Formats: sequence, structure tokens, C-alpha cells
Amino acid sequence: MFIISKFFKRLFDIFSSLTAILLLMPIWVIIPIAIKCDSKGPVFFKQERRTKNGRIFKMLKFRSMVVNAEQTGTGLFNYKDDPRVTKVGRFLRNSSIDELPQLFNIFKGDMSVIGPRPCVKYELGDFETLNKKYKKRFEMKAGLTGLAQVKGRNDISWDEKVEYDNLYIDNFKKHGIFTDIKILWLSVIKVFKKESIYENKADESVDDIEAAKLAEEEIIRKAHIPDEDAEELLSDEGENKDEI
Repeated sequence: MFIISKFFKRLFDIFSSLTAILLLMPIWVIIPIAIKCDSKGPVFFKQERRTKNGRIFKMLKFRSMVVNAEQTGTGLFNYKDDPRVTKVGRFLRNSSIDELPQLFNIFKGDMSVIGPRPCVKYELGDFETLNKKYKKRFEMKAGLTGLAQVKGRNDISWDEKVEYDNLYIDNFKKHGIFTDIKILWLSVIKVFKKESIYENKADESVDDIEAAKLAEEEIIRKAHIPDEDAEELLSDEGENKDEI
């Protein structure tokens, strides 16, 4: 059943991504022109991310920040009023249009329409030493959207995202492609509502750069909690998680 579900999932990925790429032809012309007129730098932002089994691939996005933004300010974290975001970039992020180039990643096979969002190569620390809870989310291909995105997106912590990612994997094994269809519909609603676009600081008393540093350290710490402790936490927290 699981193998059949994965086969139909891949067929859906190919058909939907190719159809969207063709239907969005005007986007591939208009957005690059807008980006070039607004700021210096390339049209596309390429970043090394992890997909199934931790494999690294180059994920595509329309560039929404100044060049080399990842190496300045809050790094991977994007809080409200981030000065690194360009004028056009703010519109792209608010509308989620910046994510559309990932349709090419989906068609190629690096990503799926639905799945755990791909983390940056180094975001969780050393992949080989991740605990079982965090490594489980890599049992399926990374997705353009997923259960964690419809449940909270940037309003929830990385730890909560992992819990929802793992729940998605369990649900897909039970219900197959129907799980993806439901999440896709909920994701469309989420985009139109423009909810949870920016990340929240855990401590409002510190500045954005310090908040990002503390958040990064906490993410890596939790991703490497010994398995015995991580499984106990997952068991306790899992009782509060429902199916989709």
C-alpha cells in the first residue's frame, strides 16, 4: 500500500508541477524583471537544503533579500521588518510567490508538493548525529508545503514542526495520497490568509540578532538530545497531536 501511495504521489508531483510551470509562464517573465529593477543581484536564490535521507540539493526561490543576506544580520531567521528584505521581496514573501521556483525542484524529483519543509544544510547541526525524532522527518522527500505549515508555519517552534512532520509521515503511511490532497487544500487557504509569514522571537527583550543566535542554538540542542530522552518527550507531546 505504501509503495503504491508513493508511486501515485510521484505521478501527482510530476503532473501538478509541470502544469503549474506552464500555467505560470507570465510569472517567469514579470517577477524576474521586477526583481532586477528593484535591487542588484541574481533573480533566483539557490540554497543547499536537505531532502529525503538527508541528501543535499539546491533549492530555488525568487530572491527576496539583498545579496549575501544569509551571512548578515539574523542569518536564517526572518523577523518582521527585516531590513534585508527588498521592496519587491516583501511582496513576494507576503504572497508566497518567492517559493514558486521550487516547482522545478519538484519536477526534477528533489522535492514533493507535500512533505516536510527542507531545512538548510547546516540548520540542524550535524545530520549524522541527529536523534531519531529529528531524523524521522527525512524519511520522505522535502515538500513545498506540509502539515507543519498548515498547522502554524512560523508561529510554531522547530520542535513542533518536527512533531507535525513526523505525524504527516505516519498519516501518509495510513491514508496515502488523500493525506496530501487535504494538506494541499489547507495550504492554499493559508496562503490567501497570509498567516504566520514571519518568525516570532522567543524573548522580546533581546534584539533580533541575539534572538536569532539563541534560537539557532536551541534548535541544534533539541535536534541532538539523546534518543532515550527525545523518545520520552515525543511520547508525552504526541498525546496532544491529532491527525490532520
